[in-house]
Amino acid sequence: MRRYESYKDSGVEWLGEVPSHWNLIPNKYIFKLRKNVVGKRSSEYDLLSLSLKGVIKRDMENPEGKFPAEFDTYQEVKEGDFIFCLFDVEETPRTVGLSSYHGMITGAYTIFETNNVDKKFIYYFYLNLDSDKRLKPLYKGLRNTISKETFFSFNTFIPPLSEQQKIAQFLDDKTAKIDQAVDLAEKQIALLKEHKQILIQNSVTRGLNPDVPLKDSGVEWIGQVPEHWEILSIKRLSQVKRGASPRPIDNPKYFDNDGEYAWVRISDVTASNMYLLETTQKLSNLGKSYSVPLMPGSLFLSIAGSVGKPIITKIKVCIHDGFVYFPENKQNTKFLYYIFYSEQPYIGLGKMGTQLNLNTDTVGAIKIPIPPLCEQQKIADYLDTQTAKIDQAIALKTAHIEKLKEYKSVLINDVVTGKVRVSV
Repeated sequence: MRRYESYKDSGVEWLGEVPSHWNLIPNKYIFKLRKNVVGKRSSEYDLLSLSLKGVIKRDMENPEGKFPAEFDTYQEVKEGDFIFCLFDVEETPRTVGLSSYHGMITGAYTIFETNNVDKKFIYYFYLNLDSDKRLKPLYKGLRNTISKETFFSFNTFIPPLSEQQKIAQFLDDKTAKIDQAVDLAEKQIALLKEHKQILIQNSVTRGLNPDVPLKDSGVEWIGQVPEHWEILSIKRLSQVKRGASPRPIDNPKYFDNDGEYAWVRISDVTASNMYLLETTQKLSNLGKSYSVPLMPGSLFLSIAGSVGKPIITKIKVCIHDGFVYFPENKQNTKFLYYIFYSEQPYIGLGKMGTQLNLNTDTVGAIKIPIPPLCEQQKIADYLDTQTAKIDQAIALKTAHIEKLKEYKSVLINDVVTGKVRVSV
């Protein structure tokens, strides 16, 4: 794409030069504030939300997240309205949206109409600002709030209306193609993850020999298993014990950056894959004495936060009571890891994640297939190899998505700031 013939200094550090014929216009001439509270008419409106994917409709029949008891304080949103979140700007993933719907949204947001501009161009301009939080100089107070007076006095560089329309059309076309490519890659990742789960489930319940005689396990999630395998509850293999925490947990005497034992928090497990390699904190000897130490190679299971997630530690750790462990386990640790990783043992215990109800009794009662130890090792080795291939494919797709998103961000920035000239 070509550049414009001539440029001028914008006077804004991050913006640099802009095309000479673009105008500097205060927002008070672009945006008009409107707030119509829905009151007792809330049932007449669709519930809207501002998300990373823009303004979306919320399903009130199958709600996700918390809803208020009443929506009387919510405000009307018309199709073509701008929705801004002008508080907690730094922390909020997306603070601007252009609504394609007629509905209502929380009264905490700010609703604007626009005058004599192309709405999509203005949306792309502020989407670009929001992506890098470039309105940061306007924040005030502990909640990073932009006052309406400050927002109205902020200047926007915009081209003539016909050029705004060309830019908006160009970005609509280009970003739609990028979004389509991202959606395709995300679907491919979902299929790869599904394939991985099926591969693990089949391997830990059927083994690697497709011709082996089978028997009914008597357990719904397991189905049929090889005749020579056993079906045992976890408590038959080992006691199931909980970790423990020094109290109060924020007392600095329990921590030591040079301590021998790492302190495991839920966030450490959430950020890890099969193996726990490091944590952000270490316990002092005193802290360790009030917790439960585990040696490298130990398997433990989260029963809080990322509920049901298994992990094998590669380092000396101490775990709190949000985890359970298996002190007498003599089975292959990685084989057990894959059984828990499949999520199938939790069927009937609740929804995976925070709603799953696990404790030492429920975990101990879980029945699992137990092949001979030599076969457990072969299955674990096979799954190591095959899941590594799948994970590599997922990583490549994920990297591709990030590159597409980066390209989209750079494209929008270059076009709405006049660094390049579009031709439609």
